[in-house]
Amino acid sequence: MMFNMGCGLRKMPGYVNVDSAPEAEPDEVWDLEQTPWPWADDCAEQVLFIHSLEHMGGDPKVFLAIMKELYRILQPGGTAHIRVPHPRHDHFLGDPTHVRAVTPEMLKLFDRRKNIAWRDGGYSNTPLALYTGVDFELTETRIILEAAIDTALKDRSLSRADVETMLRERNNIATEYRFTLVARKD
Repeated sequence: MMFNMGCGLRKMPGYVNVDSAPEAEPDEVWDLEQTPWPWADDCAEQVLFIHSLEHMGGDPKVFLAIMKELYRILQPGGTAHIRVPHPRHDHFLGDPTHVRAVTPEMLKLFDRRKNIAWRDGGYSNTPLALYTGVDFELTETRIILEAAIDTALKDRSLSRADVETMLRERNNIATEYRFTLVARKD
């Protein structure tokens, strides 16, 4: 099975489109903040969260439960593709229903191998994979830049180092993050 979680009005053919709003006419109406989810363990080969995960889990306990459920339903090697607005862009900041910034640093907290290395190294990173029993590998992170910034990078009027500095220091440089998580299961 493949799921499009929090589909809203963006239904995807070939996916089970899930949303809490019946008005969106999803295939299944379900509030993803309500756990456990109604799907079987290891039933999903792929899950999409396209501009939906940032709307979920304002309460950290709820967000951790969502991550546990995502891990539970993914098959070994199953993938979660996540698109979220960049947290330093007005698209994120201007929407009062955005309750959670999703960043690469946050997603790496759900990687068991990293958690063990941090623990063994005496680092203070929160080992969420060890606390929750999940194990996700972040295999892809893409930053989608504003069109003008992307053009300047391509025509070399800005260097990659310039853009990296701008991303750290300014808002409205990147519009979104695109991530791929892979479920590691024995």
